[in-house]
Amino acid sequence: MDFSWTEEQLDIKSKVVEFATRELNDGVNKKDHRGEFSRENWNKCAEFGILGMSVPAQYNGGTDTDFLTAMLASEGLGYGCEDNGLTFALNAQSWTVQLPILNFGTEDQKTRYLPALCSGELVGAHAITESESGSDVFSLRTRAEKREGGYRLNGSKCFVTLAPIADVALVLATIDHDMGKWGITAFLVDRETPGFHAGPMREKMGLRTAPMGDLFFDDCFVPEINRLGPEGAGVSLSTNSLEWERCCILASQLGAMERQLEKAIEYARERRQFGQAIGKFQSVANRIVDMKLRLETSRLLLYKVAWLKMNGESAMAEAALLKLHLGECFVQSSLDAIQIHGAAGYMTETGIERDLRDAVGGTIYAGTSEIQRNIVASLLGL
Repeated sequence: MDFSWTEEQLDIKSKVVEFATRELNDGVNKKDHRGEFSRENWNKCAEFGILGMSVPAQYNGGTDTDFLTAMLASEGLGYGCEDNGLTFALNAQSWTVQLPILNFGTEDQKTRYLPALCSGELVGAHAITESESGSDVFSLRTRAEKREGGYRLNGSKCFVTLAPIADVALVLATIDHDMGKWGITAFLVDRETPGFHAGPMREKMGLRTAPMGDLFFDDCFVPEINRLGPEGAGVSLSTNSLEWERCCILASQLGAMERQLEKAIEYARERRQFGQAIGKFQSVANRIVDMKLRLETSRLLLYKVAWLKMNGESAMAEAALLKLHLGECFVQSSLDAIQIHGAAGYMTETGIERDLRDAVGGTIYAGTSEIQRNIVASLLGL
């Protein structure tokens, strides 16, 4: 297992960091306060090639990027971009919308959607969660009834990232609830489709710059050419993309943790109390050491999962451990960063407290910490 990087890969990461630092950090606190999504920055990322890293060059209009390099670039994005909501939304579209279209779509679907999604012309959302099926995701109730030439969708989805602004939604619905998870089928639903509409953006604790809302389907007719994969393939589609998604979304969190650590070290060296830098006090230094330990253990888990996926191996347990560990580490390190900065860390203007609000979401979305523990326990035979 080789976790070393080529000079070319490190150069790509360096360029992503430089781009993100230069282009994506203006007015982050104000955008967060207003819950404002920056379409301008989204388009900058698309132009730079961030959104194209999950698909081959024939669809992204640029170059081919292997998965390990894409993950490393996501890490660089999280380090350079202080807007955790933006990095979260970019990764959500790349790995839960674009990748399933690439892996399960027809050639017509790929050419219709992927170039426009990669260029920023279209925004895509992945709609699976419902009010009565969150962690129990495959008990969803949105129905897809077969009709001549297609399906009629009825139901709703909630807590959908990018839903309020999405041009296309990848929607999971059941063709027969009695079939359980084997009835779950995926559809690509365009925004202008009659019977499909999005609710307003919902306010939330963190990741405020990533729009989140509800989607509604009222006798929404979806032509058969917009079914993604065969009937009943929704489970395979979701599980196929989940491990890839976790790697890159969590890679951006890892980058944010590294940025967070560097700021804490810098502050602990400069801030003086009782005649010396506060980093000389063991209680402060220990917090920083713990932040470093969390960063490096999270990095090893992340790289291992990425390496397994790159080599075509299953990483169900490893991905669950990664999601659990890194998500909870980001929360604890954010608390430590606030404590190290004291009152300044508690003030919105410094941006330190924003990381904590954003980090909490990582213990909930894409499978809660509790669900990750259940997955690992089950795989251990418990």
